[in-house]
Amino acid sequence: MAKQKIDYDLIVTIVNKGFSEEVVEASKKAGAEGGTILFGRGTGIREKAKLFNIVIEPEKEIVLTLIDRKKTEQVLESITKSVQLDKPGKGIAFVLEVERTVGINHIPDLITDE
Repeated sequence: MAKQKIDYDLIVTIVNKGFSEEVVEASKKAGAEGGTILFGRGTGIREKAKLFNIVIEPEKEIVLTLIDRKKTEQVLESITKSVQLDKPGKGIAFVLEVERTVGINHIPDLITDE
């Protein structure tokens, strides 16, 4: 079987704490194999809230989804619908083109050495 080069994108989704599993499930339903969840905190101008005059920095979850570029639009659309990214305060997602990958060994017939 001839080896085929796969072009990848990285979908980065940043949501409020507790919503990362919904992002991963939505991406899997649309064709992704999974994702990586990282934890962070918001520092935007609208991120800080106060409780008894103490600043509370909201916790965020960041989902990294490495995806075959052919599936990017359908996965991004699924994530957007699932966690309502089109509504204010729900989170953001953006796509980065991936120039090179190493270590994706579970699909060896499709990977080529460059």
